[in-house]
Amino acid sequence: MESEPLNLENDAMELEEPYEGMELESEQAARILYNSYARRVGFGTRVSAYRRSRRDNTISSRQLVCSKEGFNPRPDEHKPKRNRIVSRVGCKAHLTVKKQTSGKWAITKFVKEHNHDLVPPDQVHLLRSHRHVSGPSRSLIDTLQAAGLGATRVMSVLIKQSGGVNNVGFTKSDCQNYMNQTSQRTLGSGAQYIFEYLKQKQAEDPVFFYAVQCGPSGNVFWADSTSRRNYAYFGDTVTFDTTYRTHRYRVPFAPFIGVNHHCQPVLFGCALLLNESESSFIWLFQNWLAAMSGRHPVSITTDHDRIIRSAIADVFPGARHRFCKSNICRQVQERLSHSLQSFPTFEAEFQKCVNYTETIEEFEVCWGSLLGRYNLKDDEWLQSMYDARQHWIPVYVRDTFFGETSIAKTSDSTNSFFDGYINASTNIHILMTQYENASAGRHEKEVKAECDTINIAPVLKTPSPMEKQAANIYTREIFLMFQQELMETLAYPATVINDTGSDVIYQVVKFGEDHKVHYVQYNVFEKKASCSCQLFDFSGILCRHILAVFRVKNVLMLPSHYVLKRWTRKAKSDVVLDEDELGLPSSHNESFTDRFEKLSLEATKYVKEGVDSKNVYQVAMDALREASKKVAAATCSTPSLPQSLDMNKAKEFNLNGNQADCDDSCLVSQDEKIQELTTAVVNATETCEAYRAKLLSILRDLEEQKLRISLKVQSTRLNRIT
Repeated sequence: MESEPLNLENDAMELEEPYEGMELESEQAARILYNSYARRVGFGTRVSAYRRSRRDNTISSRQLVCSKEGFNPRPDEHKPKRNRIVSRVGCKAHLTVKKQTSGKWAITKFVKEHNHDLVPPDQVHLLRSHRHVSGPSRSLIDTLQAAGLGATRVMSVLIKQSGGVNNVGFTKSDCQNYMNQTSQRTLGSGAQYIFEYLKQKQAEDPVFFYAVQCGPSGNVFWADSTSRRNYAYFGDTVTFDTTYRTHRYRVPFAPFIGVNHHCQPVLFGCALLLNESESSFIWLFQNWLAAMSGRHPVSITTDHDRIIRSAIADVFPGARHRFCKSNICRQVQERLSHSLQSFPTFEAEFQKCVNYTETIEEFEVCWGSLLGRYNLKDDEWLQSMYDARQHWIPVYVRDTFFGETSIAKTSDSTNSFFDGYINASTNIHILMTQYENASAGRHEKEVKAECDTINIAPVLKTPSPMEKQAANIYTREIFLMFQQELMETLAYPATVINDTGSDVIYQVVKFGEDHKVHYVQYNVFEKKASCSCQLFDFSGILCRHILAVFRVKNVLMLPSHYVLKRWTRKAKSDVVLDEDELGLPSSHNESFTDRFEKLSLEATKYVKEGVDSKNVYQVAMDALREASKKVAAATCSTPSLPQSLDMNKAKEFNLNGNQADCDDSCLVSQDEKIQELTTAVVNATETCEAYRAKLLSILRDLEEQKLRISLKVQSTRLNRIT
């Protein structure tokens, strides 16, 4: 059996040809490498023999072979004969990888020679290991199928959109099979399990949020309290991970992922997408946004998909939408295999054009030159990628924060939360267990990083006060990145090229590399700088070019506006950084949002517990009335004077010496007024609680009805199928 198509996650790895002794991060990485190599050369692959460790019974070695390895089984003389195609001819080409003591995998044997003709580039897409219905194609097929189109007409649309049948990536038979599966896609026996699981989680955690899309779609979304808190701290940038589409997962599992202050992936919620129409994505994004208190992210990263793009524009009109660059580079392997095979230097030049051009003008010139040199100006897919360049080319998107510490290289921190926990064979029941295991495992890693930050002091490499300041402010991981930028300033002299008095423009060039010039504009009075590399805008960490200018201007401490709280040790703290760390006055006051979230959380728990029985309800109401009186009294009372306020401020608060002259009648009048207001508040509270109780009851009944209807629909569909 040939191997399933694989997602190529490491762009650098795709450029290499396997060789004995080559080390890889995992067995999966070896499969990716060999399959990519096979596509370029012109043969199919499959997974063959393996060995297990005697110590823990895990797989310790794996052999990947040409799809023509071995021979077809001999026909049984006692069974009716069928005309079978001879697909195996005893080819010896293979690759063997073995797990090392370090945990990595190494290629121990690599045989390149084949005993058969290789497949030409215009036919390689027909081999099973290189044939799959990709994520974007699935979305389009779902939409066309919903509109009533059959497989033949759907394929016609796909061929036209892809610029030829060779670029579709699968056959009409594959399309038909996918459409048949789509019509049968359902949670099946796992539906009841999922709903019971979600209801149980909500009972355990009042802040647990979930939603089920009624009707034939049956999509599910949920976010636990940890995910919602994570978003409150780190919700500036989000990745919507649809890896399941390219890996052919049994379960259409799509998480929302961010990055924390240790550069680790954090979860913002999860979805099961049984339907991938535009309306389904809009429903999902709207419910996710509701779970996150309506707070929009600054930026969001998704697959390159027309339907997802449209849904993002509808729900997140103010967010910067970026396509996942690594997925696009993977498609280069699939769609331009002929150019890769004919011109070995093409991919390296393509990567250079995409990742290392410094300005938009430079990219435009480089792109045009690249397509002209390799005769690709008429390639429709490349033209479509060029039309969408503002959504994935770094030089266009680096003016927005995406939480990645390198502009050229794509970070894996935001799309690897479930790596090692969920794979193509994971079913519904295993998924929920692995979801909890992954969450616990990631939490443990965050605790470890937090512990290292607190207990392991970084080694300072300079006497710079700024380096010491950064070591005390940033988490360990972020500080090491900042320290690298700071050290690099020693090789970057800054030269004034324009000085208006308030604004100075510097030319910053690395010693010996005069062709790579960066420009820094520095405001003398505000101590604000902007660099042409835009690293701070993109990652939130100051670049070496701005730091070089700071060194020239004797800026010895980091200005507060260049310290993003999300990268600091106190990213999850309600207290701002100390004065000696940032040069800011200390403050222990919580923001309105913080107070609102905490009160909302406590109120939700209180209501949940207070409606269990009549006795508990009465106790809860009595306590609320008493609390309401205290809150009203505190609201109406005059605030005390902080010690730091002067006499003028005291007069503004009516707290100067004249306050003591108030007579008893004034105090009595104030007490009566407070009592009246308190009574009004109590009455209003009782009315609100009555309405709230009725509303909760109605909502609970509606939710139960929705679940029953959804289960009936799915049961009916299952009965029709069987």
